[in-house]
Amino acid sequence: MTAPLSSDRSRAALRISARVSAELLLVFAMSAVALWLLGRMWSVVWPLVVGLLLTTLTWPVARFLRRRGWPPALAASVVTVLFLLVAVGVVALIAVPVASQSGELTDGVVEGIQRLREWAAGPPLNIGDAQINQAFDSAVSRAQEGVGSMVGAVVTGVSTVVNGVVTAVLALFLMFFFLKDGPRFLPWLSRQLPGRLATDVPTVFARGWATLGAFVRSQAAVGLLDAVLIGLGLWVLGVPLVLPLAVLTFVSAFVPIIGALFAGFVAVLIALVSNGLTDALIVLVIIVVVQQLEGNVFQPMIQSRGLGLHAAVVLLAVTLGGSLAGIVGSLLAVPIAALIAVVWNYVREQLVDPAGESGTGGQGAGGQGAGGQGAGEPGTDEPGSGATVPS
Repeated sequence: MTAPLSSDRSRAALRISARVSAELLLVFAMSAVALWLLGRMWSVVWPLVVGLLLTTLTWPVARFLRRRGWPPALAASVVTVLFLLVAVGVVALIAVPVASQSGELTDGVVEGIQRLREWAAGPPLNIGDAQINQAFDSAVSRAQEGVGSMVGAVVTGVSTVVNGVVTAVLALFLMFFFLKDGPRFLPWLSRQLPGRLATDVPTVFARGWATLGAFVRSQAAVGLLDAVLIGLGLWVLGVPLVLPLAVLTFVSAFVPIIGALFAGFVAVLIALVSNGLTDALIVLVIIVVVQQLEGNVFQPMIQSRGLGLHAAVVLLAVTLGGSLAGIVGSLLAVPIAALIAVVWNYVREQLVDPAGESGTGGQGAGGQGAGGQGAGEPGTDEPGSGATVPS
């Protein structure tokens, strides 16, 4: 005979469920309010985000100059001017040719999809269903929009990403101030916060900065290697539009998993249209080999400490970011997910039961975060330092 349920335990379980549900609803409501406020302040948040991303790329040079005795203002000025010269050189040497060939690139992708459609309609597949045809038409439309957007982002650079020249200039000024005064931010923030927040918030900020810098620099290096190797393969085969395809490969590297698939798909379609099926298959082999080298050799070497994110989490984050904010959302999805992981790991460190740490060494506030970065020593000028940012 089945034992009867305990009324006291049932009521306790219901009370606990109701309390947890109410707390979760409150957390979701506060998250929705925070996202709403973020959307209202987007014109300010955008240049701040772009300035931080640019700072992660240029800070190693500024740090090198500062350690050689250069004044912070002079080091930041020199790095900013060098960055502007590099940006102008990229526009002159790459963006202009890409702009002149962007229409041809889009037309080549569309023609390649049409050829795939004709091949699928013939033997042995003999696919003639109306829904399949409609799917191909939708793919053509998406290819035109997607390739055009990607090429446009490459051609116009930062001004397109931040949606305006004014925002780009503001981001550049913010980068200068981050390079100049960034190491003084966390000590100042620590003095403004009460109690343990004076330790917790700067530590989380330092770990987040280290994680963001590791992601941006490693993705840029890996994207450059991919672009060079795939570009060389396309050039040897005589595939047209080598420069636009190489630039597209570099930009797509900042969108993990999906970006590589998209850039490889475009390159194979261009090779199919211009050089035929044999060269298209060779291009496919080249892309697969390069991607395998990236995943098994380049990425572990360049990014020795990972972001602490599972591949499934990365894929879901990119998909969600793309659905919410298009290409920009896809670009920012992974670093945002990594920063959330930094906060989550730090909170878990603070909530862990000290009695369960015996024999494991435990981790306190100075443990490892999602980027593999510790809190560091106060007063140092290193990534993850509990007293300095950026580093």
